[in-house]
Amino acid sequence: MKRLFVALWVLLEAGPAFAQATAVKPPLEASAKAAPEPDAKASEFPPEVQRALDALVRADLKQGPTAGLSVGVMRGGQRWMNGYGYRDLAKKLPATVRTTYRMASITKSFTAVAVMQLAQAGKLDLDADIHTLVPEYPVKQWPVTVRQLLGHLGGVPTYDSPSAGNNTKPVTTKEAIGLFADRPLVSEPGTRYLYTTWGFNLLGAAVETASGQSYREYLRDHVFGPANMSHADVDEISTRDAQQAVGYRVSGATLKPSRFLDVTSRFAGGGTRATVEDLLGFARAVLDHTLVSRETMGRMQATMVTRDGHITDYGMGFATYPLRGHYIVAHAGGQPETTTLLVLLPAEDTAIALATNVEDEAKRLRRLSIRLMETVLDEGAPARGGHFTDPVDAVVYEGMGRLASYGLAYHDWATRGPGTLPPETDLAGAFAKVSSLFDRAAIARDGRGAMERIRGAHEPRAESLFIRVGAHMAATVEKAMGAERLRAYRAQGAAGFFADYLSACETLKCPEAERFSPSVRSDVARFVAGWRRAEVPALKRTRLEAMKDPERLWPALKEAAVRAPAVRPDYTDELLTLADRAKRKPVDRMRWLERATELHPESMDAHLARAVGLMEADREPEAIPHVREAFETPEGSLVLSPTGFLKRLLDTRSPKVARGLLRAAVTLHPDAPELWDALAKRERALGDAGAAKAALAQAKRARQVRAAQEARAPKAQPGVVAPAGSAPAQDKAGSTSPTVPVDPESAPEP
Repeated sequence: MKRLFVALWVLLEAGPAFAQATAVKPPLEASAKAAPEPDAKASEFPPEVQRALDALVRADLKQGPTAGLSVGVMRGGQRWMNGYGYRDLAKKLPATVRTTYRMASITKSFTAVAVMQLAQAGKLDLDADIHTLVPEYPVKQWPVTVRQLLGHLGGVPTYDSPSAGNNTKPVTTKEAIGLFADRPLVSEPGTRYLYTTWGFNLLGAAVETASGQSYREYLRDHVFGPANMSHADVDEISTRDAQQAVGYRVSGATLKPSRFLDVTSRFAGGGTRATVEDLLGFARAVLDHTLVSRETMGRMQATMVTRDGHITDYGMGFATYPLRGHYIVAHAGGQPETTTLLVLLPAEDTAIALATNVEDEAKRLRRLSIRLMETVLDEGAPARGGHFTDPVDAVVYEGMGRLASYGLAYHDWATRGPGTLPPETDLAGAFAKVSSLFDRAAIARDGRGAMERIRGAHEPRAESLFIRVGAHMAATVEKAMGAERLRAYRAQGAAGFFADYLSACETLKCPEAERFSPSVRSDVARFVAGWRRAEVPALKRTRLEAMKDPERLWPALKEAAVRAPAVRPDYTDELLTLADRAKRKPVDRMRWLERATELHPESMDAHLARAVGLMEADREPEAIPHVREAFETPEGSLVLSPTGFLKRLLDTRSPKVARGLLRAAVTLHPDAPELWDALAKRERALGDAGAAKAALAQAKRARQVRAAQEARAPKAQPGVVAPAGSAPAQDKAGSTSPTVPVDPESAPEP
């Protein structure tokens, strides 16, 4: 809850191998002459903004081994692009804005646009069974529609073994479909979100059927050409040019060449290549509705919903969700040789494109995208969550943060972008229900249940309460105070948004039913007062890790905590970033980790980070209590489920740390066989056969317990579909939604 993105998405200081690999200092800046002629309509950002963007990227690249990185930022008619490091380490060839990278799963966005173009033209029915368009895909136990495949709701499986996605020979469209055609659906379409590249391969085949062109020809004629993507193409050896980046993977503190993968087997789900300038061209075409109509693009950017009313945070070919009051439309990509990210902000006419030739760098690109967004849109002001010593306050503020972010984002998207708001029916009743969700007595009785209800209050199954009420609040503030006022809350916090709404209601004479309960109004006043008392002036417009001497500000942070012990801004993320930057100085690193838990003892992320630091230092027994502390926070009781722990392992490169987290996890969830199985695998990989055998025995026992519990559970009524699958893990208060997702196809485990 305290940080604005999930887990420990910060990398470590450069290892010795990177220092050796760059003994000849790499040219950090791309040569302007290496880039193609810029768009005639584009202009540069002001020099001070360019310097800030460049400094931000340079600072981040000091934190870990990297080869090449290309970056593009666009807002309106302004662009900034640059290349850093090497596209080829051995030959010392620089990465530039002209460097071509594998796009990986960003390809899904290209495919989705192609499908929607054909649907607009009447050549393809979104509700057609995919078998009618791709006859080589057999009829399944349920029909699967094009629309469902566009949102990963079709039940088509994803890679189910290490070898399933590791093809090394070129294949045709028919052969690519044949790789999975005989596999049954894993769930009834519409009931469960399951990210799948195979499902998008079906869509690529449908494009070929409906258009009469090959997938490559269609993209070149109808997507790449109109979007001025002059260097984009399908990623085949024959299409690569001299600017193609050589791929690398991180192994310990060193960079090694990527293993070879032929991506024709995932052609429409991950089989293209392009430059960051191409990505900005695609972004410009999407934002200008050049490729499809405004109405169609609005449908593509709207999240899809499971049959039981759960939002998936994925539209048609794009991840789509609020982040700190911004409406985000994005896609990430990851494969051998590459990590990519494209972030669009339709209401703000802004795009950020990032590509690196190092695998598994999703954490770095996510972090960079948020910092770039802060610089371009928020004048560098960091968005911080709130720290609360009272768990009831923490739950209330979580709700305020989520409502503010959903409301601000959807209001902007519907008024300045192609989006639409849920229909308004009973606004007074919606306000009453929100006040009920924030009721302190109810939260005190059942904090976990209250948090669950708050985390689902934006969904259709909960009448889209937070979207409807939050968007109405945003419109009211804009009417009374102007549109620019809506940009202030990323730095002021959610309570500031609530306070301004209540003030606007005084001016505009809102009905009493639309002013929340007296209890909520009292909490708003208390939160705002505490926040103001605890602000550190030097950090109002900048992040702690951006200061030249952050050590100097530690006394001020402690003093602020004394001034407002119950309510204050949360600096956990910044403290943990400083800890990660001190990776090569273990004493300094541990000091910042200790400070994070000292300043924010109720922070799930602070305790988890300290636990990881202790595990890295071979102090696992000291780490376990911190994992338990993290679990006992209001957020941790929801986020650190068995599935939550397993997801966090995807971001854990150290086998030792992964084993330590699993050892802690099984103490919290002893009846979760999936955790014991994962622990057994880790113990075996680290050479402890006895521990692996014991973990497998515990997994067997846990499965028996689960089977007995399921046998005693009431049977579902015929014709009733049980809730299947949930939306991706939600982010913390303030961001209120997953950050740009890791591409689940990125790294099949060898």
